[in-house]
Amino acid sequence: MELISASPFCGAALEKLKDFLRQCGLEYDDRIEYTLSLVEDDRILASGSLDGSVLKCVAVAPACGSGGLAAKIISGLLSEAARRGKLHLFLFTKPENSELFQSLGFYPVAKTGSILLMENKKRGVELFVASLKKTDDSDGASNIGAIVANCNPFTLGHLYLIETAARQCDLLYLFIVSEDKSAFSAETRLCMARQGTAHIPNLRLCPTGPYLVSSATFPDYFLKDLPGTATRELNIELDLAVFAGCFARPLGINRRYVGTEPFDPVTAVYNKQMKEVFPSYGIEVIELPRFENADGPLSASRVRRLLENENLDAVKALVPPTSLEYLLLWNS
Repeated sequence: MELISASPFCGAALEKLKDFLRQCGLEYDDRIEYTLSLVEDDRILASGSLDGSVLKCVAVAPACGSGGLAAKIISGLLSEAARRGKLHLFLFTKPENSELFQSLGFYPVAKTGSILLMENKKRGVELFVASLKKTDDSDGASNIGAIVANCNPFTLGHLYLIETAARQCDLLYLFIVSEDKSAFSAETRLCMARQGTAHIPNLRLCPTGPYLVSSATFPDYFLKDLPGTATRELNIELDLAVFAGCFARPLGINRRYVGTEPFDPVTAVYNKQMKEVFPSYGIEVIELPRFENADGPLSASRVRRLLENENLDAVKALVPPTSLEYLLLWNS
């Protein structure tokens, strides 16, 4: 047996890998950056891949058992991830594989009927969420709401949604997506949101970390030009399970606020699944009409287009004054 690797495979080797994965009930993911396979007599016995900080497409040929070969693949992927500076890792697998991957140093985060998300950091999500909560946050609060937003950039539409939700809640959590795959950096988006909402006394502003709307839980959010797939819906279901089980439960969140979505089909599907999934967790989904002006519903993408066209006068009418300095720097 020998270990072979590529960043990633291509040509005939890639087709062979895809065939192997299909035999194991998996589909190859085009986002894969690195693959490690264990081969004997030109036959793949086991394989696994890296997509950023996510281990995926980990499979062992059914006739070969699982533990020993899987351990070789995981060990190799961990070494490669460390070489790339990725230390906090996530892994997708089937729920029935939980025991195997726990023996290899991974811990459950959340699961659906068909997907289990694990991480290599013990109590990682639990400790992260605990760090977001102040000791007196929920004292006397019966209505605790949440908004998860990218704010790319922070607009009057975001401000309208947040102010409206805050008036209806004793406490409102605003989670800003931490993934750095947007036009504005995570730090800039968090700063814009913090300055734009500084006047709201019952608001707690928090990052999502790697747990909500991230490359680990919902990678398709950042690839909205791709056609819809069954995998995308499974990722959405998983992201919602992470929010409900790992965030809402310990923080006491019982409301999730969203704006109507006339533009983005991915977010529209996300909102639809939210309405179907969250009631079973005791979370009410409240959809508010999107903020509009004379030109119609406001979106962050509309602001970005105006910025690209250097139409700053139009931009000023769509964002709070606190966002302007960041937008002017971005446009310079």
